[in-house]
Amino acid sequence: MKKPIFMLQSKLFGKTQRDDPKDETSINARLLIRAGFIDKLTAGVYSYLPLGWRVFKKIEQIIREEIEAINGQEVFLPVLMPRELWEKTGRWEGFGEALFRLKDRSDREFVLGPTHEEIIAELARKNIQTYKDLPMAIFQIQDKFRDEPRAKAGLLRGKEFMMKDLYSFHADEQSLNVYYEEAKKAYLKIFNRCGLKAFSVEASGGTFTNQYSHEFMVKTPAGEDATILCELCGFARNKDIAEVAAKKPCPNCGGILKEEKSVEAGNIFKLGTKFSEALGAYFTDKEGQKKPVIMGCYGIGLGRLMGTAVEVCHDERGIIWPEAIAPYQVHLIKIDAADFKINRRLRKAADNIYKVLLKNKIEVLYDERLDCSAGEKFADSDLIGIPYRLVMSEKTLLRDELEIKKRGAEKLQFVKIKNISSLIKNIAVNNKK
Repeated sequence: MKKPIFMLQSKLFGKTQRDDPKDETSINARLLIRAGFIDKLTAGVYSYLPLGWRVFKKIEQIIREEIEAINGQEVFLPVLMPRELWEKTGRWEGFGEALFRLKDRSDREFVLGPTHEEIIAELARKNIQTYKDLPMAIFQIQDKFRDEPRAKAGLLRGKEFMMKDLYSFHADEQSLNVYYEEAKKAYLKIFNRCGLKAFSVEASGGTFTNQYSHEFMVKTPAGEDATILCELCGFARNKDIAEVAAKKPCPNCGGILKEEKSVEAGNIFKLGTKFSEALGAYFTDKEGQKKPVIMGCYGIGLGRLMGTAVEVCHDERGIIWPEAIAPYQVHLIKIDAADFKINRRLRKAADNIYKVLLKNKIEVLYDERLDCSAGEKFADSDLIGIPYRLVMSEKTLLRDELEIKKRGAEKLQFVKIKNISSLIKNIAVNNKK
């Protein structure tokens, strides 16, 4: 069987739409649906189409690399959890109405996991016996389910969503504090690699811990949170707990504080012994004494990060993907001519460019569609938001050139086809940044 080609736009599953979906208000949902990245099944539940899944997998790989760099070991945990575990921690009732509950045919009650502290603490109970087993860090990338009453922000707030949750286990507070700072640095690297500037913000621990936690906030008008921050030194606090106010001096450097709307792209918590004590996760220390394992928790929503990137990186024409997470690096567009003979030459030249890009491991979506005008192809290209647009037309063919435009820029450039190798090198270098 011939291997299918998924990089030809005529074969791409998922079509662009000219109009915004009527039941979506958030920018990320409107643009991702219109551009064919996701499809809405119902409020807060989305399917990832091929373009969207490519973005998702790139975000996933960046996260995996940075978490493994701080010694996280990957596992995959069940979504279905028995009621008994949640009763031990007090969260069967305490978690609130967001908890999805169900029964099996034996009338046994279960939870569809909104988070995984109960299961991870149960695993720690079975696998951590002495101080020699500590410290330890385990992470997974898994579906979560929350009966969210405000599922109206696209990928920023859903009923079903994918998260990376990392858990660390320690013998003492000092060990937890050291790893917590390592995780904080890893998170900032993740957001930076995804093309986002995030601020580490002190926030309430909520239902997870009595200690302050840290949220990683990205400025955007779509944000539901208010952050008091200083852009000179990076001081930032959630407005709910801030003891300072906007337009006042920063307590760290004296710069003027601002209040910005922001979206939470990730969070980290010092859980302490809350879950280990509830589920019996104890270890024996050097003196032979039995103590509860001290835990930390670190979460990033992958879809939420994707939605945040769209909220921050777009214009009136569509998405402008950061290069590291774009579905493809290059959008190659062939513009047909009226003359049949020129069209054959155009097709041959564009096909050859396509093959050269693939040979050099440049990810390319090739718009070779015959039933679309130049205007339709350019509009789709802007909407989809791939970083580089290469155009082969009758005009460029006769000059032995390619037209190049970087998404978000207004200026067009031209390169001789014979010099395409230098263009490829430049794209490859930019993609690695």
